[in-house]
Amino acid sequence: MKAPHGGVVALLLVWLLGTVPALAGDRLYLYNWNNYISEETIKRFEAFCGCDLVQDYYSDNEEMLAKFAAGAKGYDLVVPTGNAVDALIKQGALLPIRKDLLPHFANLNPAYLDTEFDPGNRYSVPYAYSITLLGYNEPKMRELGIPTDSWAALFEPQYLARIKGKVTVLDSQRELMAAALKYLGYSANATDEAKLRQAKELILRAKPYWAAFNASSYIKELTLGNIWLAHGYSNDMFQAQQDAKRAQRPFTIGYSTPKEGAVLAIDSMVLHKDGKNRDHPALAHRFIDFMLEGRNSADLTNLIGSGNPNRAAAPYIDPEIAANKAIFPDAERLKRLEMLRDLNVRQRRLLNRLWTEIKLR
Repeated sequence: MKAPHGGVVALLLVWLLGTVPALAGDRLYLYNWNNYISEETIKRFEAFCGCDLVQDYYSDNEEMLAKFAAGAKGYDLVVPTGNAVDALIKQGALLPIRKDLLPHFANLNPAYLDTEFDPGNRYSVPYAYSITLLGYNEPKMRELGIPTDSWAALFEPQYLARIKGKVTVLDSQRELMAAALKYLGYSANATDEAKLRQAKELILRAKPYWAAFNASSYIKELTLGNIWLAHGYSNDMFQAQQDAKRAQRPFTIGYSTPKEGAVLAIDSMVLHKDGKNRDHPALAHRFIDFMLEGRNSADLTNLIGSGNPNRAAAPYIDPEIAANKAIFPDAERLKRLEMLRDLNVRQRRLLNRLWTEIKLR
């Protein structure tokens, strides 16, 4: 296709950015989920750009948003989930994406573009996705006759009584409320107070049977056999499964998407306006484009079992992972998944109040 007016200049700029080494001592500051990029990928990027990639980590979108609200600065790139991207856009916290600096943007699957939280992808570029589901100790669930394809395992006392003290749920108000709402037959984004209070009561009924609200160490706890059922992210359950295999545990870890539906979370790369390189965003764009290359994108999926929105990654993804429906859902499963939307001030205040009641009782 013939380049539009000015296209030759843009293409030349992209080529220069991809081939001219960065100045010695250049650093790119990334605020990311823990274990969300492989060490091999980091080394390749640092060699490619002649720079250092410096990372800081968060375990929940609310934690990340709260840190920025408290005045945190200096992060060039952040990898928030859709509803958090929406919040950052509304706050005016993001810089626009320069697609003319992203020749590999075309690799992305259109199904994960032009989302409700960022129409036209003005501020975000899909990185990976996960599904919030159930991970479990397969022989224990079989032995105890507990269903692993329903949120009932997490909320119904008839099942929880058999595994009391061996269950954890995410320490995330949005995720836990979403699971309860889906089990009750509502949208994960329901904001009606009556529905939210019904979800709260469901959670409080189940809470005495749970060991902990845990968003950080449940992978390890599953792998060690200390817990038998966990509410968490598909990529974390994949890691727990692999860790148990490597450690030759006498049990296997399984994970499945509940039949009532679940949350699909697209994590995207965004540029924060208060980054250290905000006046020179070329380096951040080089990282984004680097991660849009098929091999680099596939590295993440092969490392942690994340869903992948990049079509060019397919040839490099382990066939066993590619065939896993809990990671790459088919059309029928996809219809039962929802992305969380951002809340307005009134809705957030209500949810915070209900969450406080949940945690204090």
